[in-house]
Amino acid sequence: MSSPFYQRRSGVFLIATLCCLLWGSAYPAIKTGYVLFGIGRADTAAQLLFAGYRFALAGIFLIAAAAALRRPVLALNRRQWGQVALLGLTQTAVQYVFFYVGLAHATGVKSSIMNGTGVFFSVVLAHFLYADDRLTGRKALGCLIGFLGVVVVNLGGAKGHFDFDFRLIGEGFVILAAFVLAAASIYGKRLSRDLDPLVMTGWQLLIGGLLLTGTGLAGGGQLAAATPPSAALLLYLALLSSVAFALWSLLLKHNPVGLIAAFNFLIPVFGVALSALFLGESILRWSYLAALLLVCAGIWMVTRPSASAMRPEP
Repeated sequence: MSSPFYQRRSGVFLIATLCCLLWGSAYPAIKTGYVLFGIGRADTAAQLLFAGYRFALAGIFLIAAAAALRRPVLALNRRQWGQVALLGLTQTAVQYVFFYVGLAHATGVKSSIMNGTGVFFSVVLAHFLYADDRLTGRKALGCLIGFLGVVVVNLGGAKGHFDFDFRLIGEGFVILAAFVLAAASIYGKRLSRDLDPLVMTGWQLLIGGLLLTGTGLAGGGQLAAATPPSAALLLYLALLSSVAFALWSLLLKHNPVGLIAAFNFLIPVFGVALSALFLGESILRWSYLAALLLVCAGIWMVTRPSASAMRPEP
């Protein structure tokens, strides 16, 4: 019998590229959402409320889809509920606290490039967690090149001077979000061995979304009244999350991690291009172009699979 579509080379390429395109589009979409919902750069509570609505909706969509497909949406034991709740706390709530706040204080183009550091964090963490995924000389060099890109993207002020333009609450939070996502993804990969990826992703998004919503409301966050454009944007962000996270979890469960991780370099590429297209942000600064090349080169070196890793698992 032939392999399922999500295990064929062509299927893996199409699905992974779609996920990266969707995640890349989140940068300009979130920045646009801040404008449509009247969310200021310093209004952290409203930013978290916006994120909470997005992920709670995404979780509801996935759980409803899983139920329609007759997946065991409630057949989790006490230990599994605790594991999914922990995943929702980290991969959705904590990660997107850093991401949404950081994105409010940095450009979409810059955030797209810096968020690509998540691949390097994954490689370093895997070195300590998996005996068969050690940090080789090539991977170490790739990490060095990638982090050099993070340094370069923060060079060159508005007038092109060689100053270091980095703020903890902006660029720093984006990097912290990438680290949390890398750690949580490794944990989610482990959970998917015993849980249906669709069910697991749906519950972790809903739990994380509710935590973000509660935090935003507790902090006094408010959003401007919804309009057709803002409601459509929120719906798009929710669908983006549900589709991308569910498909990515499916790919990780049924394919070698190295093969899937190799596609992560597309996220900063899509993020930069779409931020420039929809937000009118310039990508012609020397620091942006050089950093994008360095980050992509570093990710390619780190995630380039060996000949044996390129073969899908049976």
